[in-house]
Amino acid sequence: MSVFGVRIPMIALIQTLAVAEYLSFHRAAQALGTSQSSVSARIKALEADLGVVLFDRNTRGVRLTRAGHRFVDQVRDALGIIDHAIMTAGMQARGEDGDLRIGVHALTSDSILDRLFRRFYDEHPGIRLHITESTAREAQLMLRDGRLDLAFMACTHEIPDLHSRVIWHDRLMVALSVRHPLAAQQDVEWRQLAEETFLVRHGGTGPQVQGLILLRSAGKWLMPPLQRVDIGRTALLSMIASGHGISLFVEEGTAGRAANVIFLPISDEPETIAFSAVWSPQNRDPSLTKLLALASKLSSPRSKPDSR
Repeated sequence: MSVFGVRIPMIALIQTLAVAEYLSFHRAAQALGTSQSSVSARIKALEADLGVVLFDRNTRGVRLTRAGHRFVDQVRDALGIIDHAIMTAGMQARGEDGDLRIGVHALTSDSILDRLFRRFYDEHPGIRLHITESTAREAQLMLRDGRLDLAFMACTHEIPDLHSRVIWHDRLMVALSVRHPLAAQQDVEWRQLAEETFLVRHGGTGPQVQGLILLRSAGKWLMPPLQRVDIGRTALLSMIASGHGISLFVEEGTAGRAANVIFLPISDEPETIAFSAVWSPQNRDPSLTKLLALASKLSSPRSKPDSR
């Protein structure tokens, strides 16, 4: 440790704290397993380097000077900070402390992601999760820039410079107003939705929803009307409830059901929707590995975990 260009041995500071605690050079030396002369010499050298007397010495014992009190308090605080830094560094290396920045398509109560994050916090309380909602394209850019550690995205992804793993699959549902003519049915078919106005969000899974509608209508019927809306999930459900249009959700996304909205499965939808975890291969944070392992473990019974 260096102060004003003077290099001070750490042992001198530790011995100073010991003398301040015991108010005795002899007992401090015994506690540290060294000689009294060594402790006395180091503290005298320290006082000379600092240009201040830390201890009053007399035949009755040792006591701290006013300057000594101030110095000892500050050294104790500084060593506490160093101890904490060393402990934190070790915890980070083991994936027990730190921050993880996660991108999601959406986060609803009691969904797979909600259960995953709550379980992860219970098992690793020292790791702080910072959640950001984004589209898949935005998340990929943020992963490359190091602004995200992990992103959960709808669909499978083969991205050359990123790693991905399918975590779960989910069934596609259509959201309708309870007053909609189709609301009384047990399920619907794609052809019944061909003339409906689909409400598609700019954010979240909006781009994937739009792509799926395009794919299912191609070569079969005219593209259904799309209304792009720059709103959140709650406002989207309110628009559906009011009869402004319909939209697509996965079954997990229907957990927090909304008033006057009904969710029906699409009987001729050929595939479940995959949801993937995506991350940079350059990110070797052990806490990321822990979260990925837990994500695969906690995927729903409908899921078919895949690994890369």
